[in-house]
Amino acid sequence: MNGSRSAALALAGGVEGGCTPELLQAVDVAVCPPFVHLPEVSRALEGGTISLGAQNASEFDSGAYTGEISVGMLSDFGCRHVLVGHSERRTLFAENDARVAAKARAVVAVGLCPVVCVGETLEEREAGVTESVVARQVDAVLRALADRDGPPPALVVAYEPIWAIGTGRSALPADAQAVHARIRTLLVEHDARLGTESRILYGGSVKPENAAEIFTMPDVDGGLVGGASLDAADFLAICQAAVPVA
Repeated sequence: MNGSRSAALALAGGVEGGCTPELLQAVDVAVCPPFVHLPEVSRALEGGTISLGAQNASEFDSGAYTGEISVGMLSDFGCRHVLVGHSERRTLFAENDARVAAKARAVVAVGLCPVVCVGETLEEREAGVTESVVARQVDAVLRALADRDGPPPALVVAYEPIWAIGTGRSALPADAQAVHARIRTLLVEHDARLGTESRILYGGSVKPENAAEIFTMPDVDGGLVGGASLDAADFLAICQAAVPVA
């Protein structure tokens, strides 16, 4: 929840201007502005290859849910990705696993891609239950999608250690890799195709200074960038760090 209309447009323009064809051939880039800025940013990115996403969505299609935004509304503005279960939604707004799973199901139902955020608190990490917490969160979404017709859709899963968000701390690359590998295993166990077609992002205080080292981990497919995304140069530096080394 940052920025004015003009700031959002300037940021989107800065990102679009810095995403060279060479960069966009190597990595996928998405931006997720606040709801009220989606129309302006959508127009600013129109015709480009940067994906537009939203920071949240309702699990309901329509109805008397004042203040909510449906996935159909987001689709109307060209959104292709929707964050669900972001750590701040879970911790500040009490969204539980069942609600996050329902939101992911709603996103998939209209053909958009959910970015399912999972992660543990500092207390859970210190108690040694990180992997079981993350497994529970991922499993809730997989079960919600399991009873759909057709094969399970490929997902984007973002591992956000809650203790690392906005604190300047980040998980050591090896620690992030361990959790990402566990998530990959969960996806493979559910459906072999999910393990290869889904992407697993790291989202705990990713910065230009640490992005390259984190992205070298074999099961880290990219980043979900928070504070650093508010500066176009920093965000572009992180995108550049995701380019595979030949």
